Amino acid sequence: MEGEMSRRREGARAEMGPRAPLHIDVVRGDITTQDTDAIVNAANNHLWMGSGVAGAIKKNGGIEIEREAVSKGPIRVGQSVWTGGGRLRARYVIHAAVMGQDLRTDADKIERATRSALETARELGVRSLSLPALGTGVGGFPVRKAAETMVRTVSSFLEESDSSIQLVRFVLLGDDAYSAFRSVVESVGRRGSTAGRDH
Repeated sequence: MEGEMSRRREGARAEMGPRAPLHIDVVRGDITTQDTDAIVNAANNHLWMGSGVAGAIKKNGGIEIEREAVSKGPIRVGQSVWTGGGRLRARYVIHAAVMGQDLRTDADKIERATRSALETARELGVRSLSLPALGTGVGGFPVRKAAETMVRTVSSFLEESDSSIQLVRFVLLGDDAYSAFRSVVESVGRRGSTAGRDH
């Protein structure tokens, strides 16, 4: 599976830590079409799925994803839960609560939600995980700061944690988000960095 995914991945790549292969990728695309084992939803702490990434996941994966998520909530901001992937290619959706009912967020909430999503992915035993730019849509958090927070958190987790995760893929829709995440990822792992097309 890793060989096939390596041929298909496009964007910036950073190879992390001494236990290669551990990769962080950045691609343009729709997170709901990704073939990773799990994808992450930018959730609120009551886990209802409205617009943005959550709305796209519900639309393309089925309302049963929202029903299962809501049945596991509410949770604290910074925590996460997982559900099945419905009609998505991903087997799991990890719902990371990056904001409360005020729908606002900050760097600390993004960091905690990102780490919790990674911990949940580790518990599930997944090998590959796709994440959006948490908190930058409805939450209104600046994209560059979100990229710095999330990439730092992922890099630290992959270096420190003994888990099954071999690939973390950031999936961005807009050019600004793609450029910001690509720049940050390349800055933390230039020896493995590559540039590519949309995904």
